[in-house]
Amino acid sequence: MNILEAKTREKAIEPGMVPAVLYGPGLDNILLQVDKKIFDKVFKEAGETLISLKVGDKTYSVLIYDVQKHPFTSELVHVDFYQPNLKEEVETEVPLEIEGEAPAVKNLGGTMITNVKELSIKALPKDLPSKIKVDVSGLQTFDDFVLAKDIKLPRGVTMLANPEEIVVQVVEPEKVEEELAVPVEEKLPEVEAKEEAKEETEEEKK
Repeated sequence: MNILEAKTREKAIEPGMVPAVLYGPGLDNILLQVDKKIFDKVFKEAGETLISLKVGDKTYSVLIYDVQKHPFTSELVHVDFYQPNLKEEVETEVPLEIEGEAPAVKNLGGTMITNVKELSIKALPKDLPSKIKVDVSGLQTFDDFVLAKDIKLPRGVTMLANPEEIVVQVVEPEKVEEELAVPVEEKLPEVEAKEEAKEETEEEKK
């Protein structure tokens, strides 16, 4: 588990630090400040998984619940830390990471399109993954795709996203702009049609 040290704050924020707050069930709000550079490193590694937040002689198991940035400079301006009930599941969105090489890209010159960047999940705080891998090595043709239900989830993690949603697909180069313009919701009937066609083909082979 990643460890981050924080200091309590009164009014003034020390140079290089950013204001933060810690709260959660049965916990009074604690005003804090954390080092910007160290926080950025921890956040990049941990994402929305549990981290150990050290404040003086106390350590809290917390989630980086909210990160606020300046609208023009993208400079970090405030952080919310949340200490959850470790026995209750929490809902969040976890970034997806593409893994493997799609033969339809390598051999057919297709273009890979990622329709979903994050996946909605539910899990106990201790089971929350920092990222979820999506294997694309099975995308052999332009008719292949990875649905949300095809993604292998870590133990203890439940998917909240639409299981029929297309996460990743490979399309012919000339159809890229056309595919990107179609809302994900409108692709679902097409997915069902393709799956039915595949089932019929398999039945015919038998």
